[in-house]
Amino acid sequence: MQLDLNDEQRMIRQVARDFAEKEVRPIAEVIDRDARFPRETVARMAELGLLGMTVPEAYGGSGVGAVAYALALEEVARGCASHAVIMSVNNSLYCDPVYKHGTEEQKARFLVPFASGRKIGCFALTEPEAGSDASNQSTTARREGDDYVLDGRKVFVTNGRESSAALVFAQTDRAARHHGISAFLIEKGTPGFSVVKTEDKLGIRASDTAEFLFEHCRVPAAHRLGEAGQGFRIALGALDSGRIGIAAQAVGIATAAYEASLAYARERRSFGVPIGQHQMVQWMLADMATAIEAAHLLTLRAAWRKESGAPFGPEAAMAKLFASETAMRVTTDAIQVHGGYGFIKEYGVERHFRDAKITQLYEGTSQIQKLVIARHLLAGPARVA
Repeated sequence: MQLDLNDEQRMIRQVARDFAEKEVRPIAEVIDRDARFPRETVARMAELGLLGMTVPEAYGGSGVGAVAYALALEEVARGCASHAVIMSVNNSLYCDPVYKHGTEEQKARFLVPFASGRKIGCFALTEPEAGSDASNQSTTARREGDDYVLDGRKVFVTNGRESSAALVFAQTDRAARHHGISAFLIEKGTPGFSVVKTEDKLGIRASDTAEFLFEHCRVPAAHRLGEAGQGFRIALGALDSGRIGIAAQAVGIATAAYEASLAYARERRSFGVPIGQHQMVQWMLADMATAIEAAHLLTLRAAWRKESGAPFGPEAAMAKLFASETAMRVTTDAIQVHGGYGFIKEYGVERHFRDAKITQLYEGTSQIQKLVIARHLLAGPARVA
């Protein structure tokens, strides 16, 4: 693994940092309070090439690779976690599988406008009874001539309300269980496809989370992504990529909370000295910084393996697990460092705390990451790295 960034990666990280500092951070508190999707700054992310970072330029993306993507996402999340998840879902869960599995016709229609950021995509896998047990799909797609007819419900769809198209998973052969799941690209406005609810959430409130209903929704067979029965494999591959993005988001959230705590420890005084001179506060800051650095390196390792073409699923799970747990721990300690002020919205760390929680839940809970890691360890040699 190459630990030193190249010139392009450093430049991209700086562009993302400047964008987050100047355009995202100033509005983060307001859009969180109002649960308002930040259309203007999302359009600006598109202009900067942040919405299709691993997709080649020929298909509308910027083609800069997984490492640069992780670095940029950390910086965006440092400014606002909602912006980061909008960016992550479009890159990892929508564009990545369409690029890997789409036909040329599908890429022209369902990838180029999305990788360029002119449109936003989403990923619809979760159902009321299919969360961690993602193979338990109740949404069905039955073949009728040149079409499929979908019926069912999807929940917790990030970008669902604002997206122009969705990657949707449905059971095409129930007897085959997870081998009978197929993937479909479905445009908004398709008859029988409706957004029936937008969730009111604890955190990442400026990113919409929607519920979809499919009622006799007719989709051309030409819009099936991959072969029939390949949907579950496509979903798992997308989630592996997505976990790198969520790990990077968690690192960015934790970094923002740590930086706020460090600044507060230098300024806030108690017993006649800045609280940063008290050993208990010093220990919390040291633990924060160490864990963030470790999470950052785990994330870059997973991204580097993906970029180099090596298997990266277990590494992505490790990065996502450690980074999300770090984000929750760091944001909790950040409130503690701030004392009573940490509980007040004016100081911002409570927003980081609320945002951090979701990183332990979506794209596989921390418990699911442990299962993924353990299965890999039990199937292979004892050596980890």
